[in-house]
Amino acid sequence: MTERLTLHHGDCLEVLRSLPDCSVDSVVTDPPYGLSFMGKRWDYDVPSVDVWTECLRVLKPGGHLLAFAGTRTQHRMAVRIEDAGFEIRDMIAWVYGSGFPKSLDVSKAIDKNNGEVGRLHKFTEWMRTTGLSAKQINDATDTFMGSHYLTDKSQPAIPTRALWAKLRPLCGLIPAWVDELVERIEAEREVVGQHETDMGGLGGERLSQKGGDITIAATPEAKQWQGWGTALKPALEPITVARKPLIGTVAENVLQYGTGAINVDGGRVGAEGGTTKGNPPKGASNGIYGHGINGACDIIPLSAGRWPANFIHDGSEEATDLLGASARFFYCAKASKADRGENHHPTVKPTDLMRYLCRLVTPPSGIVLDPFMGSGSTGKAAMLEGFAFVGIEREEEYINIAKARIQSAVGLL
Repeated sequence: MTERLTLHHGDCLEVLRSLPDCSVDSVVTDPPYGLSFMGKRWDYDVPSVDVWTECLRVLKPGGHLLAFAGTRTQHRMAVRIEDAGFEIRDMIAWVYGSGFPKSLDVSKAIDKNNGEVGRLHKFTEWMRTTGLSAKQINDATDTFMGSHYLTDKSQPAIPTRALWAKLRPLCGLIPAWVDELVERIEAEREVVGQHETDMGGLGGERLSQKGGDITIAATPEAKQWQGWGTALKPALEPITVARKPLIGTVAENVLQYGTGAINVDGGRVGAEGGTTKGNPPKGASNGIYGHGINGACDIIPLSAGRWPANFIHDGSEEATDLLGASARFFYCAKASKADRGENHHPTVKPTDLMRYLCRLVTPPSGIVLDPFMGSGSTGKAAMLEGFAFVGIEREEEYINIAKARIQSAVGLL
């Protein structure tokens, strides 16, 4: 592409194996979390030890790896990184107030079962005796519920009266109790008010507009579990901080390879939060710079700047209320609409956050690698900071987005 920008379209493990040993200065990446996010096939598991082993190989000695993870799978991510040969140095918590609780309202779920236990499995057990396939059920009902009406393990379901009317003619001889199960599929809950916001409250369901119904439990069984759910509100994403083992001491490694340390002054937090930066030397990453003797550019430590912490927040009201003096920490909100542009990747990270992370672990004029580039947030950030960037992405639609975002941001279009 350019001398500073190299994008690879392909499987990250295969592409990594083609890169030279000790050829990059840092790895900053937002890999799959292994949560099957939005049903995306690329998120079925955290990256393998083999992938992190290749990242270790292409990193210079002492080079740092920063890898985002989900709270449920952070342990698996960190263990695989460590098993590949990295030293786990720390974990940065990115805390935000805009997380959306994906929780099941237990009381509502009980009312949907009419307060009964085992009725769904009773229906699906009978449904399997009809000999119908999931595809036949889907075709008849114009839904994708066939597997749920036949399952004996997870997420069993009973069709609504309307769907049962379409499905019933295909089922042959139907016992009376089956029709009764469909008739009493759900207890009717009383509406007692309306939500003031577009967040559905306990159930985790986002309402399409303000004023959604607030209901109370209908069955005695549901009343016992009013106010119970299944998940906490997500409010942080952990970032594993790892380092390739040094050769010799830190001082020797830094002198020989330019890696092994973190840019403390370049990550200091100013009086108003965020980071304080000056104009860096041409081609170098941003730090805190000033003009020294004879116009030379020197790094100038700022006594007012706070040491970078392993905690980043989004500047939201929730976070600042909790922290009080929020200027103690770097803050960065989730990606805005302007930051996203035409980007529709579901897990895009804000550019300011990625700039800060790249700057923290990459030496001046260094090369940043992202083996899970997605829509190019790391690449955009790295190049805006004056670094070279190597990105790898498997999905063609995302590599095209990444290329356009990066080139537009740094004036290459």
